Amino acid sequence: MRASPEERALILAPRGRDAAVVEQVLDRSGIASAVCADVTEWVACLRAGAGTAIVTEEALADGDIAALSAWLDAQPPWSDFPFVVLATRQAGPRTQGAADLLKRLGNVVLLERPINAETLTSAVVSSLRARRRQYQAREHLLERERAQEQLRLANEELERRVAERTREVEAAHETLAFALDAAGMSSWDIDTMTGVHRHSPRFDAVFGYEGAGRAWDRETFLNHVLEEDRGIADEAFASVVETGKLDLECRIRRVDGAVRWIAMRGQVKRDEAGQPLRIAGILMDRTDQHVTEEALRQAQKMEAIGQLTGGVAHDFNNLLTVIVGGLDMMLRRPEQTDRVKRLAEAAMGAARRGEQLTQQLLAFSRRQMLRPQTLNPNRLLLDFRPLAERAATGAVELTFDLDPALDPIRIDPAQFEAAVLNLIVNARDALEGRDGHARIAVTSRNVRLGTAAVADKGVPPGPYVSISVTDTGSGIPADKLQRVFEPFFTTKEVGKGTGLGLSQVYGFTRSAKGFTQIESELDRGTTVSLYFPRSTDPAGEEIGTGSIGAIPLRRAGEGETVLLVEDDEQVLGMAVESLEELSYRVIVTRNAAEALEHLHGVERIDILFSDVVMPGGMNGSQLALEARRVRPDIKILLTSGYVANLDEGQVIGQGELPVLNKPYRRDELARSLRLVLGGERA
Repeated sequence: MRASPEERALILAPRGRDAAVVEQVLDRSGIASAVCADVTEWVACLRAGAGTAIVTEEALADGDIAALSAWLDAQPPWSDFPFVVLATRQAGPRTQGAADLLKRLGNVVLLERPINAETLTSAVVSSLRARRRQYQAREHLLERERAQEQLRLANEELERRVAERTREVEAAHETLAFALDAAGMSSWDIDTMTGVHRHSPRFDAVFGYEGAGRAWDRETFLNHVLEEDRGIADEAFASVVETGKLDLECRIRRVDGAVRWIAMRGQVKRDEAGQPLRIAGILMDRTDQHVTEEALRQAQKMEAIGQLTGGVAHDFNNLLTVIVGGLDMMLRRPEQTDRVKRLAEAAMGAARRGEQLTQQLLAFSRRQMLRPQTLNPNRLLLDFRPLAERAATGAVELTFDLDPALDPIRIDPAQFEAAVLNLIVNARDALEGRDGHARIAVTSRNVRLGTAAVADKGVPPGPYVSISVTDTGSGIPADKLQRVFEPFFTTKEVGKGTGLGLSQVYGFTRSAKGFTQIESELDRGTTVSLYFPRSTDPAGEEIGTGSIGAIPLRRAGEGETVLLVEDDEQVLGMAVESLEELSYRVIVTRNAAEALEHLHGVERIDILFSDVVMPGGMNGSQLALEARRVRPDIKILLTSGYVANLDEGQVIGQGELPVLNKPYRRDELARSLRLVLGGERA
């Protein structure tokens, strides 16, 4: 099958046999290619379509690149064409002209000759893969544009119909009811003097009732509002007399159990003395609009998802290089104890960095295991202040301005400390090289946010707690401010940031049903504020990340037996070895069905140690509940590195099922077993 022009590699190497050799190497790897005689032919082929281009540095220097520059400038927004430039090894730096030319190309992989075939093939394959992602981005953009065009046409059609019906309404009251129904609205009218409620038939239909004529009052309406939105509805109705208007958007549960978004708009009519006579307005089902808006927001994340994939591969390959390389050298010379210990420590450090990277990614995707507590964040801020001061360094003044009357919030303490620490580190980096007094301020305040303040935040209005980190640093340009929460996007120099810090902060606040807001001004500084809804529960004893001291390893007593459930063979082997080293007797199973056979038997089982995510139709938490039903006194410890369902993860984290996060070490496993078998929470 002949390759598409967009999949081929263009070769420009007019001197010597370079072009023939490169073509031969690519052909052996199954990569379609085309050799161009000069820059003019090369640019013509680029215009026709290509996946990447291999060009020698001297070919660029000798040719007329005006046409190439014009083609580069004409690239669409989705395109950043990848070049592989073959350079001759030089004793000194390149000339300014040569450096400017490479910079002009933009997306360049520079390979110094001589180059082996494997290196060249790898570079070309990577460039082709990058180009395919750009083509995918192009398709997503085109699809989004088509969706936006359809939405625009739909909106124009709706506006046309509303305008047409409005003109008819002016002619007769009967036409008004018809127009509202056609637009998906229902009308309602309350006589404040008599309490009589009138409404159109569609009003009842929105709530799932057949026919018309139902009696409605405020209490009946509120009974349909979801409990978590009832406070919003109460506040909207309470403000009607003062503001003269009703503006409410909330979720309701229909009589058939379906949840729908509705919007109510109304206005008060008063008598000459200013007393309310009646309030009338409309009711709209906004569910479809919410679904459409969510779909558009998801489409806007496509660029960030592409960036995420490359960033994850890069960081994990670096970590795996340390781990695999160290293990390889240990296997080659295991007798060199000091060297093996040094390499093992380096590999363990890389693995721990990989664990941290995974947790940050899960925070951004809102899939991390959460253990929320109701607490006063001031206590956490003061507890980890010494760590924050070390992170800020002595050259920066770090101040804490905390409201002593701060309301409690419900958050995961470890995630909260990680988020604030990320903000302090970012603030410290923004202060590097700044003249004058370098200052970072951490503040906490109680705030009340109205409907307008949270209109685009995806959270309801009401009382919130604000935690802010402000610096006097360089600030963030306006064109980059909207991208700071994207994964792997960073304004720092290469090697000084992964771009995951603010992504973790974003994911954490969303998981806590809050939001993050950033304000910045060039050369004046930046403020990042975390908003959390006020908790109505009293604050308990806070447990921060540093509150649990070291606990000695607990080994098994006489015949303590662990029922181990793990479907991954390598993890299973590691767990068995760790448990046996701790002197536990181990019963090995690979799924819930095998575990239940043992649970229904008569053998001794002291604790169930199970993975959460397992194949076979029953996960670890479901197995734990069934185990408690079969053996009410059994102890349970779950383990997981990822929970596919966010709600399930939160229930596990805050319920009666302790969880040991993967990856774990032997001492962490021993500590968790000790706490669970001793009747404590892990």
